Amino acid sequence: MRRIILILSVVFSLSIVNAHNSFASGQTQDTSINAEGIEFTEIGSAADSSANNLKKDTVKKDTVKKEDVSKVKGPEKKGQATDQQKTLWQTFIEGLAGGFIAFLMPCIFPMVPLTVSYFTKRAGSRRKGIGQAVIYGASIIVIYVAFGLLITLLFGSAKLNELSSSGWFNFAFFILLLVFAISFFGAFEITLPSSFVNKIDQKADSGTGLGGIFFMAASLALVSFSCTGPIIGTLLVQASSKGEILAPAVGMFGFALALALPFTLSAAFPGFLNSMPKSGGWLNSVKVCLGFLELALALKFLSAADLVWHWEWFDREIFLVLWIVIFVLMGLYILGKIKFSHDSDVPYVSVPRLFFAIISLSFAMYLVPGLWGAPVNILSGIAPPLNTQDFILGGNAGASEKGGTDFPATIKYNNVLHPPHGFNAFFDLEEGLAYAKKVGKPVLLDFTGHACVNCRKMEDKIWIDPEVGRLIKEEYVLIQLYVDERSVKMPQEKVHYSEVLKRKTEDLGQWNSDFQASRYQANSQPFYVLAGQDLNPLVSPQGAIFNAKDYAAYLQSGLDKFKEKK
Repeated sequence: MRRIILILSVVFSLSIVNAHNSFASGQTQDTSINAEGIEFTEIGSAADSSANNLKKDTVKKDTVKKEDVSKVKGPEKKGQATDQQKTLWQTFIEGLAGGFIAFLMPCIFPMVPLTVSYFTKRAGSRRKGIGQAVIYGASIIVIYVAFGLLITLLFGSAKLNELSSSGWFNFAFFILLLVFAISFFGAFEITLPSSFVNKIDQKADSGTGLGGIFFMAASLALVSFSCTGPIIGTLLVQASSKGEILAPAVGMFGFALALALPFTLSAAFPGFLNSMPKSGGWLNSVKVCLGFLELALALKFLSAADLVWHWEWFDREIFLVLWIVIFVLMGLYILGKIKFSHDSDVPYVSVPRLFFAIISLSFAMYLVPGLWGAPVNILSGIAPPLNTQDFILGGNAGASEKGGTDFPATIKYNNVLHPPHGFNAFFDLEEGLAYAKKVGKPVLLDFTGHACVNCRKMEDKIWIDPEVGRLIKEEYVLIQLYVDERSVKMPQEKVHYSEVLKRKTEDLGQWNSDFQASRYQANSQPFYVLAGQDLNPLVSPQGAIFNAKDYAAYLQSGLDKFKEKK
């Protein structure tokens, strides 16, 4: 049993690192447009407000025309609900994994016997003991869910989504996770003020009835904060970045459920305690391994900050080298070759330790080819994009397949923005549409972001598919609209007040974000719009589609519609 629990702990730990790869944020919209009698105006002009109450204006030569989007219908409710349910279920599973990991921490696992002793003394009868144990577990869940709801009430889903794409937000969480990792390595413990914890303990000891049980649960939450704090922090960061208003609460529900279940079973059935492994040095080994994983995950946030701020030094090679070193060190630690001051001696290597070391070292070796340009699909969306790689074995073979030879040698903003490896892309809407008219092709509007995990995953795993790549390169004009680009300032004639953002669109990211929300009623990324040269969607816009055949079919459907209208 002990080995089974230890195996589960490492598996759940690894799932936290790879959880980024499973965040699906696709949205489906049904947009119908009636172009009759609509006046056009220049995008970004003073007349082009985010509310889209467009007035008649003289259309200037070589400018982009924009229709009255007040006639655009909102997203289809059924598809939107399905995507929300999928996202919330993923958040719940991530919370559940985090709760199981937290239970195996050294400051929580040894508290199980104390909990059993507490309820044994006050139960009286078996039936009453089971009832009190259930109330105890429910109290733990209520405490953590309330904390998740508090995060939502303080920030709101829109603000959380905006924060997740901020360079400062990502850099702050890099520092936070780095501190958590150092804490797990044993340098110090993150604790709450002792006076506050003592007051809760006193209420738990002196309380009677439901109040005493609730404060017992609160005492567990506070005393174990040094172990649960880093896990909760990581979970809330991921949940908050999804833009769903209930995501933090759902994540906390999954976390609390996994944490409360063993305590509830132990308190209700004391015999369950006998089947659990005894506390020992193995608990600290789990904690240190989680520290290695927190350190690896912290680098993902540093990479996002690097992309948003255009530092251009934390490229793909550096990221992969650090991950390789981290997982090699973790493998050596599991084998007992590295020892911290608070670790127990490892006189021999047990079979479970051997297998965990093999997993860690094998994963490190799997990453090595990525240093020469291999896709490393398991890190799609986590590692920096391939276009940050300084050296790719075989050179830029994909560059010759980008598309037409008449693509401009220089385009707007290409000094700070770069297309996915092997593709050509415009980053300015007007410039891209002008080129689309010149070559007679439809456009692929790619609303994306530097810190968007699913955007990178689509480019790394789906766009490299031969058929998908061919359709994008040969049949469409790709226009990538970054919603978190802050370094490019908009010209004064394009700055306008956005009713959606509640601010002026002073930079390119704000302008693109306002355009996406006001024109297509969506604020999540990635968001793909297959449109004609008038920006009217040819088919319903889509979010992430993590299946190459389905995405290729989606691209082909837009192309077929465009040819029908010609």
